[in-house]
Amino acid sequence: MTEKTVTVQEEALEKEINPMLAMARKVLMASIGVVALAQEEIEDFVNRLIDRGEIAEKDGRKLVSDVVERRKKQVEEAEAELEGKIEEMLNRMNVPTKADIDALSRKITTLTKKVDELKKTS
Repeated sequence: MTEKTVTVQEEALEKEINPMLAMARKVLMASIGVVALAQEEIEDFVNRLIDRGEIAEKDGRKLVSDVVERRKKQVEEAEAELEGKIEEMLNRMNVPTKADIDALSRKITTLTKKVDELKKTS
């Protein structure tokens, strides 16, 4: 393949990946915001219950802690699932991983050294 063809293909691939990564980033940031918002709402609700004397302060704090912890776990699971789907999509698109690129770089370095050695002996 010519250098120009490779560059055009790389640019096309970059245009496909960047919007997808941007979307994933937005989803992850939104999930973090949802957790923060949910925690504030839960704390406000529990504080109202405590003020009315409907639950003890110790029980209220435990309730908030339990709910927030469960919510964080759900968000982490959703993030892991999204990350897996993104990775699967990148694999289907034949996007090389960092490990693939590193392996190719090592091979290129080795081949370059061999070519240089052959040039010196010739």
